[in-house]
Amino acid sequence: MPGNRSRGWVSLGPLRFPCALGKGGVTRCKREGDGATPVACLPIRRVWWRAEHGPRPRTLLPVRRSRPEDGWCDAPADRNYNRPVRLPYTASHETMQRADALYDLVVELGWNDAPVRKGRGSAIFMHVARPGFRPTEGCVALRPRDLRVLLGRIGPKTRVVVKA
Repeated sequence: MPGNRSRGWVSLGPLRFPCALGKGGVTRCKREGDGATPVACLPIRRVWWRAEHGPRPRTLLPVRRSRPEDGWCDAPADRNYNRPVRLPYTASHETMQRADALYDLVVELGWNDAPVRKGRGSAIFMHVARPGFRPTEGCVALRPRDLRVLLGRIGPKTRVVVKA
């Protein structure tokens, strides 16, 4: 959105949904902890879904039910950097089952994962937005309903394109 570097739009054909982006806006030079969303063409890896907080999403994408022991390592020096891990985990990580609803439905995007480069950023997801589309730490966030509509219309060959 013009004038707000942490807001944008997700478009799919004629559909257009508002989204939140990273508090650092978008960047062509992504670094761990910069709070920016990378400018890139991102493949979709899979969907994580919290079953106790909603129905399984209708999608052609692979779906994984998240569990309390699911985490994601965001420690650049760790051997499992930018990979799912089992909790408890000693290195810095995110919990895939958060106390808020942000990760009730998560689209895992392929950023810095083939190959993983230390410090280039981790856990770029498309997930549920905070109220008022407050900025993310680098992810793309949508209203739950909009995220579900998108999931019903995309498949394994879909790419998420973030533009500057």
